[in-house]
Amino acid sequence: MAHRHKLAGIYSPVLTPFQADLSPDTQAFVRHCRWLDASDVGLAVFGTNSEANSLSAGERRGLLEALFTAGVPPSRMMPGTGCCSLTETVELTRHATSAGVGGVLMLPPFYYKGVSDDGLFRHFAEVIERVGDARLRIYLYHIPPVAQVPISLALIERLLKAYPGAIAGIKDSSGDWSNTEAMLKQFQPEGFDVFAGSELFLLRTLRGGGAGCITATGNVNPAPMVKLYQTWQGADADAQQAALDATRAAFQKFPMIPAMKAAVARYGKTPAWRTVRPPLTELTQEQERALFAALDNLGFRMPGL
Repeated sequence: MAHRHKLAGIYSPVLTPFQADLSPDTQAFVRHCRWLDASDVGLAVFGTNSEANSLSAGERRGLLEALFTAGVPPSRMMPGTGCCSLTETVELTRHATSAGVGGVLMLPPFYYKGVSDDGLFRHFAEVIERVGDARLRIYLYHIPPVAQVPISLALIERLLKAYPGAIAGIKDSSGDWSNTEAMLKQFQPEGFDVFAGSELFLLRTLRGGGAGCITATGNVNPAPMVKLYQTWQGADADAQQAALDATRAAFQKFPMIPAMKAAVARYGKTPAWRTVRPPLTELTQEQERALFAALDNLGFRMPGL
């Protein structure tokens, strides 16, 4: 079976809103996904900034079904399906793939540290074999600062040789441009799509032939990122990148997830959006004031939210 179109552009790990009892707020989640989709941002639901590892497999499935029911197109979705549990990873991956998503974003199993490439290869191979669907397109998720289980260049090469149809690309959240550059040079020519893990590397990734970026602040600053993706060969590309960097810096001065949720709450006039699941905590009032002062100084807005 031929694969569908390749994924490219700006994707965001969609923030997950919670109600007062800490259950997912499905309606608010769907609204935010619709806003991102209308902004031409793909939906990497259940990523790091989605608080995905604080969600059960059942909660993830329920939220994904809500998006399908609401008519949000699955072809631009890249749901996170990687868990520490092999069986949950298979369950979530099979569910998403059978629904027609464009791809899945897959963490390595991250609880056990110091595991070998052999062990990681066996894990990904087992998932692919058990899902057993020619439509499966896996985007590996390399985030060693958090997972502390890296996806090496040697492992990528081995997986591509064994499963060239299923292994579609990677999100590189190492924060190390030399690593992203090595992936671009070694694997992008083979059709393996490299996404930067932050818009800080968007322009460099595009100039290196990459597919785009999958970035937290796509949740709050989508339009300028999409503009740079669309016009990166223009004369003002570096100035656009600098503006993206400034907005990112304003958010990065604070814990990112509660800071972005505070922004959605403010600009969308929806105070409930501030809620995060433990062990995370909301920004303090002092932190919020400092964040909003910095954003106001940049002329930051979230139009249409």
